[in-house]
Amino acid sequence: MQPVSVITFGELLLRLSPDWAAQRASLFVGGAEANVAAALATWGNPVAYISKAPDNGLSRQVLAQLEAVGIHTDRMLWGGDRIGAYYLAQGADLKHAEVVYDRKYSSFSEIKPGTVDWDALLGDASWFHWSAISPALNKDAAVICREVLEAATRKGMTISTDLNYRSKLWQYGQSPLEVMPALTQYCHVIMGNIWAANMMLGTPLNQEAVKEDTRDAYLRAARESAQAIVQQFPKCDRVAFTFRFSSAPTHNLYYAVYWKDGELYVSRQYETNEVVDRVGSGDSFMAGLIHANLNGHTNQETISFAAAAAYSKLFRTGDFNLTAKESIAQLM
Repeated sequence: MQPVSVITFGELLLRLSPDWAAQRASLFVGGAEANVAAALATWGNPVAYISKAPDNGLSRQVLAQLEAVGIHTDRMLWGGDRIGAYYLAQGADLKHAEVVYDRKYSSFSEIKPGTVDWDALLGDASWFHWSAISPALNKDAAVICREVLEAATRKGMTISTDLNYRSKLWQYGQSPLEVMPALTQYCHVIMGNIWAANMMLGTPLNQEAVKEDTRDAYLRAARESAQAIVQQFPKCDRVAFTFRFSSAPTHNLYYAVYWKDGELYVSRQYETNEVVDRVGSGDSFMAGLIHANLNGHTNQETISFAAAAAYSKLFRTGDFNLTAKESIAQLM
């Protein structure tokens, strides 16, 4: 296996974006954790991606796409029958485009507990990233997440998670609140938003601040939520939240915060009416956090880089953010 600093773990997906009028569709390789890996590789971080795919020609073509952007795929698991997919119409209304999942019986979702030597796969990497999407698939997937997290903990890795909530998942009889706190206890870095933290971890949400609907009020709510997270999860010493607001199909107002060392650091505020593709913006933010932590950025530089990385993704088609770190620095 190629030595790497970071390993991301999650389901490999194909994204189909049909254009019905033209009777054609765009095809992209994606999946939240693959998106994180793609950005990290683009910015020069040695990164490997672990998922599971059927042993066939299509899978090897998909992995070639990952390798082309610099992601190491030599830790991939092989087997099963299919790569999961999702459909997202590329219409004018980017804000309300419906996502339709086609992930049932995918190779990744059918990994069985007790069948993988995670310690060997993780090797000597120093950072492990996963997201709340994986344990949302089924009960076995939640058990698998615990297996990998225990292995990463044994190896002394820094562990990060993204509390990304997908309402169309979590259909197997358990709610996020019944699953996520037990998995999040392994994490040192927790990213999401104040609403997801409340829904998945049970941390309080300042409803008065939400009703006030101002930037100052949201920052107050973020500070309270971050403090609650680090109190509830003793291993966690870094919390990041994003704030994304959209009033029109191609509009986006964006800023983010980072809680570290007892202080809340705030990014600049971005706004655009020219959004091209919203998919993967949160993954770019997560990648920005990891990149900044690995490369010695200050706390303020960390949130500034992560927020600029997320914003830059809004102007790139597809799931991956391949924007150069120099261009992101200019946005900062």
